[in-house]
Amino acid sequence: MQSYALESPDLSQVQSAMAVVEQACNSIQMHMNPAEAEATILAFRQSSRPYQTCRYILENSHLANARFQAAATIQDAAVREWGFLPDEEKQSLISFCLSFVMEHAHASEAYVQTKLSAVGALLMKRGWLESTAAEKDAFFIQVRQSVVGAHGRHAQFVGINFLESLVSEFSPSTATGMGLPVEFHEKCRASLETKHLKDFYCWAQDAVLSVANEIGYCDSTGPEVKVCAAAMRLMSQILNWEFKKTITADVGGVKNRRDASFSGFGHEAALFKKSELVLVQPGPAWRDVLLSHGRIGWVLELYRTIGQKSSSDRSWIDSPLAVSARQLIVQFCSLTGTIFPSDDGQMQEQHMLLLLAGIIQWIDPPDTILNAITYGKSESEMLDGCRGLLAMASLTTPSLFDRLLKSLRPFGTLSLLSLLTCEVMKAHAANKDEEETWASEAINILLDTWNVLLQPTDLSKSAHSAVGVHEAFALFSTILEFELKVAGESAYDDGDSSEQFQAFISARDERLSSYALIARAAADKSIPLLTRLFSEKVSLLCQGSGRADPIRTLEELYWLLLISGHVLADSGDGETALVPEALQAQFQDVTDPAQHPVVLLSGSIINFAEQSLHPDTRAAFFSSRLMEALIWFLARWADTYLLPIDTGRGHNCTPSQEGERLNEPHQARKALLCFFGEKNQGKSLLDTIVRIASTTLISWPGEKILQELTCFQLLPALVCRKNICIHLVTLESWRELANAFANERILFSLATPLQRSLAKVLSRSACGMSNSEASNQYVRDLMGPMTGFIADITKKDDIKSVAQQPDAIFMVSCLLERLRGAARATEPRTQKGMFEMGVAIMNPLLTLLEIYKNQSAVVYLLLKFVVDWVDGQVVFLEAKDTAVLFRFCVQLLEIYSSNNIGRISLSLSSSLLNEAKTEKYKDLRALLQLLTNLCSKDLVDFSPDLGNGAEKPDVAQVVYLGLHIITPLISLELLKYPKLCRQYFSLLSHMLEVYPEKVAKLTPEAFSHIIGTLDFALHNQDVEVVNMSLSSINALATFHYKERSSGKEGLGLHAVDYNDPSGTRQEGILGRLLELLLHLLLFEDYSTELVAAAADALLPLIVCDPGLYQRLGHELLERQENSVFKARLATALQSLTSSNQLTWSLDRINRQRFRKNLHYFLVDVRGFLRTM
Repeated sequence: MQSYALESPDLSQVQSAMAVVEQACNSIQMHMNPAEAEATILAFRQSSRPYQTCRYILENSHLANARFQAAATIQDAAVREWGFLPDEEKQSLISFCLSFVMEHAHASEAYVQTKLSAVGALLMKRGWLESTAAEKDAFFIQVRQSVVGAHGRHAQFVGINFLESLVSEFSPSTATGMGLPVEFHEKCRASLETKHLKDFYCWAQDAVLSVANEIGYCDSTGPEVKVCAAAMRLMSQILNWEFKKTITADVGGVKNRRDASFSGFGHEAALFKKSELVLVQPGPAWRDVLLSHGRIGWVLELYRTIGQKSSSDRSWIDSPLAVSARQLIVQFCSLTGTIFPSDDGQMQEQHMLLLLAGIIQWIDPPDTILNAITYGKSESEMLDGCRGLLAMASLTTPSLFDRLLKSLRPFGTLSLLSLLTCEVMKAHAANKDEEETWASEAINILLDTWNVLLQPTDLSKSAHSAVGVHEAFALFSTILEFELKVAGESAYDDGDSSEQFQAFISARDERLSSYALIARAAADKSIPLLTRLFSEKVSLLCQGSGRADPIRTLEELYWLLLISGHVLADSGDGETALVPEALQAQFQDVTDPAQHPVVLLSGSIINFAEQSLHPDTRAAFFSSRLMEALIWFLARWADTYLLPIDTGRGHNCTPSQEGERLNEPHQARKALLCFFGEKNQGKSLLDTIVRIASTTLISWPGEKILQELTCFQLLPALVCRKNICIHLVTLESWRELANAFANERILFSLATPLQRSLAKVLSRSACGMSNSEASNQYVRDLMGPMTGFIADITKKDDIKSVAQQPDAIFMVSCLLERLRGAARATEPRTQKGMFEMGVAIMNPLLTLLEIYKNQSAVVYLLLKFVVDWVDGQVVFLEAKDTAVLFRFCVQLLEIYSSNNIGRISLSLSSSLLNEAKTEKYKDLRALLQLLTNLCSKDLVDFSPDLGNGAEKPDVAQVVYLGLHIITPLISLELLKYPKLCRQYFSLLSHMLEVYPEKVAKLTPEAFSHIIGTLDFALHNQDVEVVNMSLSSINALATFHYKERSSGKEGLGLHAVDYNDPSGTRQEGILGRLLELLLHLLLFEDYSTELVAAAADALLPLIVCDPGLYQRLGHELLERQENSVFKARLATALQSLTSSNQLTWSLDRINRQRFRKNLHYFLVDVRGFLRTM
């Protein structure tokens, strides 16, 4: 391989090197021997000190790709070798990058210039903390001269691009790693922000102003236009900077937040679903730069000038110059924080008025603007106008936002927003056949704007406000009209078969949530409107019975059910669902609970759903799709309204406040909640819902989505609260459902996951029984027939032949899923009954595991049941019961292992081999989870201390025995499955950290297998896996060191050298790990996040065997031919274990010192060692 290191370059050598690189680049481009060409390029980029060759290629090669590779090689080599480059050479490289791009500012290959600018920026940052203030200032004087145009327009453009690269490199989100810790990047970021960032902004602004007057008279592709667009891009990039100082001050500035909220600027923490708006918060130091007279207006004026000059050309709106200007204007709309003085928001309001006056022309009048877009005008200006409104809305209250436009128009901003949203929806309806239209994007932005206006940021305050009620209702009426029209027209579409169905559902629900906020803002009008429309559609459906096709009406009802569910209730998402505050705050004049609009709408829908219980009506009107919407609605509604825990309190109401609240105008809140409570309609509604759910499971066989909604959403909503379960278990309808589940075959038609969920729901309802014994008896009655059936079939003489029949396999699978569901519902009240359930089938399960060893699906279900059952039981069991459980688990592992050793044959085809691996991967994950669950017995133990002298089983011994049984099944190929890999090393690291003394007692074979997997983990691509392996090594070495220090044997024979069967001398485990870890740190690629964990693992390995460390260091020195590098390496190796007052101990302070030592060691030597 040719050498590219030329400290005293010879012309013929550099020309030869350039020819080799050019030939490789041509080969890659022409697809000729690409592997060999890529190897040549890689060797070039990994060569030592290739800087002179790279400069020659950049200055002389006519091949742009070769010049690009030369720039990339400078970057790689300089980062790698920075620690031992002379200061003069470092400065020379930075200066060369800047000088080259300036001198070649006219070059046509922009990507080469951009790359070299990025390299210069990276090297500037790499030496940032080493450079003096004077050196930086001298460098930036040159850059500023270029940016302000002292060297011509082309050089000005290049200078601006260089600053773009510099800002990008110093920004945490776009910085290059360079193998350095986060602290380095943070220091560089803070230094640039404090001392230079504002200057860069001013230079860019001066650059824009220097060419602004010329733009009206030059060609749209002229250098002045390019400079102006680039300068505004740089300004925009700087405003996107994460201003850490400001954010810290703002978080701590309680007074500032109160002032903001008082003045009407209180939505800074708003969340943006799709528009990805970034708030600009640079702090008071930027006030003179951004807010002094004329600092904002000139951008608006420049944009108007661009538009006037290019009015005859429609494409000007999408030109780089116009796009950059609009982006900057939208960012000015997002300006907030301490940059504004504490003047009750007056300056910020004037700032927004100025911007609104500029962007209003992009969106008003909406019908004219959208009509022009329909006939060919670009939509980008209108979309940016919408983004500007979103930015302002995110920083203001609804009242201030509405007030802004009234000084410019005879109507408020909310009226404009409502009208604009309505017009965009009409445009979207006209183009509904087109996917991802501009109208879709506009709707997303506008709905986000309504979200931030209507969603309260302070949950202790009401979301209801009188501002914007009329506008919100007008918009919601349009939404209903638009969506009902779309629903009717799509009635005959086949949409459910789409591969993107789930994504569609998610997007639909997100949009419906936005609609719901708008409806709630005018709930006193929108909910009666929904009630009226729903009743009309139901009447229309009944009137057309047998005479007209009902599909269109059914689809409209489907959509009305969805929007009604979103308006009336929020998604609980695992938390207690509360009645939306906006609905509780309104309807104060309602005195009769039966006439409450929420009650009327809810009652209309539930009464309609109840008609599905009648067979004739069900067959005539209730399609499976309509039932899906009804079940979804009932689940969401029940979670919020049905049998509320406390019907006398609203949000944030303490018990002492309850009496006061009843004397306030909040009777409507209590009436609403009491109507669905236990003393009113609650229990009868609960019975109706249960009967609807049971009918759904039986009367719509094969309707997968409908049955999933019933089992996964509706029924779980009924058992999530104990106060509902108390009534649930007394209902005849619930007892009938439980009896059908336990004793009849009709529900076996459900898919097995649904049976698991149904078993979980029915078992969980046991908490509603009067006492613990009654709850356990309920579980026995429910699950007893299933455990009895399994026990009976395993006793049959012909079980081995009968069990392989399809019907038997299906039945066993269903029963295992049911048992698993019940196990998942284990609670302290039902733990005894669940334990008895498991014990009753321990031996039958072992029999089934043996019988179905060739049926991977059944084996997996069996293992998953055991995992869930053990998880629910282990922390509650007394010593005697724990021993029973442990023995069962060991027997299970032994049977599984004996049936699966060597089962994956290499002679299988690739598809069958992959399938077999996948099956074993799933099984092994379950078994590892089982062992992990057993570990929890030592961490959490709720079993009573009976004081009877019973010896508690040794958890660690059982888990290590389990690992010994299953680790032979875990091949390195299977560890390539990420989830299995993480689970295995998570368990292993826990065991080695908590029970290291047990590992010393493992057999050499078992111990070697564990160490082999640690070797695999050290080289894994998953940082978390590597981290766990380092923790494991740390635990092993620390245990050995501490044990030996106290005169014990530690890891014993595992830690000493030995001769293998062939007579070859093999190192002990710790020595092998030390060598592996050093090689990884010095020569391999890894994340810098791992250096601290690696230091914690390396130090105990060194103190366990300092002699081996010295020998390995000596071997490294012997391989180093360069005398300078050799001396440097020797010093670094010595400093690693002696500097920073390091001692031969493993206390916390010493570990912290060693982390610092290792960091400096790697920065110092890793670069040149990797080029040896």
